[in-house]
Amino acid sequence: MQSTTFRADAVLFDMDGTLTDSIAAVEAAWGAVAVDLGLDPETVIAATHGKRAIDNLAFYRPEIKAHEMDAAVEAFEQSILDFADSFQKCAERRASGSESSESGSSESTPALSPTSAFSRSGSLSTPSSPTDPKTGARRPSFATRLSDMLASALPEDSVLPVFDESINKKRAYADIEAAWETEADSVDRSIRILPGVKDMIGCIPDGRYAVATSGAKTYAYGAMTRVGITPPPVTITADDKRLKAGKPAPDPFLLAASCLGFDAKRCVVFEDSPSGIRAGVASGATVIAVCTSHERSKIEGCGAHFVVEDMRKVWCKTEGEGATTQLVFTVEH
Repeated sequence: MQSTTFRADAVLFDMDGTLTDSIAAVEAAWGAVAVDLGLDPETVIAATHGKRAIDNLAFYRPEIKAHEMDAAVEAFEQSILDFADSFQKCAERRASGSESSESGSSESTPALSPTSAFSRSGSLSTPSSPTDPKTGARRPSFATRLSDMLASALPEDSVLPVFDESINKKRAYADIEAAWETEADSVDRSIRILPGVKDMIGCIPDGRYAVATSGAKTYAYGAMTRVGITPPPVTITADDKRLKAGKPAPDPFLLAASCLGFDAKRCVVFEDSPSGIRAGVASGATVIAVCTSHERSKIEGCGAHFVVEDMRKVWCKTEGEGATTQLVFTVEH
């Protein structure tokens, strides 16, 4: 283990997987899209990580018209927050005795589209599972849990997940939706702040850090406020009309640095995803990659200057005052 010290003018943070851990809720939301379209959740979840919802939806839902896209993105990102809040809201309903005993009563659970079509090519498989922060154990993936729930909900003589003409489709869909809502309400997908983040933000003067995320405003602001992070004045979200492209293009980081009044080459980027790391490198910034959402082997070849387990391996202090302030970083790597 060695340490390296260097100076910079400002910090550009990615959000999800870097400041916050909402991977379980994001996985559920993209898993819902996959199931709704009859696609493999593992493939969709892997392909969408670290990229803007607008780009992902344009690829997977090409029928969405340009003038409808902003609303579609907002609805999708609200579904992430709904998945994140569902467990706690369900617990509150149970505690108050207000939850209906009938299935399908969860008002906070995103619903499946009535036009869902399942096929064998879209059968549920097991994506890489996130780690439970309390136990350190690998949590069963969204696809695994939902597949189990669907299997128990459908009639015994039905074939999962293929609709047979002999099955009453309305009843089958009701059973599937009930299983969907039960699964969503039974798993804690609350958004959490990641290790070392609070201390790192606390070390950086106001006006010297920004957030540049692939999430749109609904999700970005919702996620940060849920874990006690005040979104900084410079928060670049995916729906910022000034952006010509999202990550892995450097545009989000270049815009964030410009809004702070600094050259990106004098900034530090904290990132967790391959596409985000490549964006940071392309911006000219010094990139610190954190292994909070990907195994080290998955991000070591993306060009980051440093790869650390999390922000607890990075320290920051200030030198000078006012316009002459310098951020002094020490990275243990």
